[in-house]
Amino acid sequence: MASAWITYNELAWTDDWLVNPAEYEDEVKVYVDLIKHIAAEPPRTLLHLGSGSGGYDQIFKRHFTVTGVDLSLGMLHKARAVHPEIEYIEGDMRTLRLNRQFDAVVIPDSIDYMVSPDDLRKAIQTAVEHLKTGGVLLVVGKTEATFKNNNFAYTGEKDGVHVTLLENNYASPFRPNTYEATFVFLIRQQGELTIHTDHQVLGLFSQATWEKVFDDSELTMQKTILNSTYDDYLLGDGEYTVTVFVGQKA
Repeated sequence: MASAWITYNELAWTDDWLVNPAEYEDEVKVYVDLIKHIAAEPPRTLLHLGSGSGGYDQIFKRHFTVTGVDLSLGMLHKARAVHPEIEYIEGDMRTLRLNRQFDAVVIPDSIDYMVSPDDLRKAIQTAVEHLKTGGVLLVVGKTEATFKNNNFAYTGEKDGVHVTLLENNYASPFRPNTYEATFVFLIRQQGELTIHTDHQVLGLFSQATWEKVFDDSELTMQKTILNSTYDDYLLGDGEYTVTVFVGQKA
């Protein structure tokens, strides 16, 4: 079941070098405010699908009782160490069934791993199955119309270890409805350099596809555009745009 990507397993530890947890504050506040504004009743419980290393959860847990789900064991290990009070479960958002419901379900950083429209439908259906009536689904994704090919650079040094990560996002004309994310890690420890690469093919769908998936799942839809989430890491004249899709279960 676990994912094979080294970025989220063997190299999950590099998150501590590359990301400052405080950087999530403004972004997650947007998500929390949207959930609270749309929810039929004050939301108390939240299911986080694709919870990663738990960066977002440091803010979510101030507002909700959080349950996290991820497919990568490296990320789950980190998240459990940082947030021992949160229940983290290994699972695939396309097939997960916990037999319980939550006031909100969020997929803020991993819906792109749904490579086909069928994968996307399955993930949204999983979310709906775990939502109470009147509950809120929040998904952060990209659309074909707003996607840009981009390059990012992240770097950090501590404890005698220096880590640089270069990331390239590219929508190939030969593989429609997808984009490629390629990662190159430069890791220096005690004067020795190691280089690691990871390549992933991710889903990229039209606005019409998103709307149909929400409609088929009997969810309302509101959308908000965010433009500056990764500005500090973009190289050149890059522009990174994401859409926050918010729906309510009838």
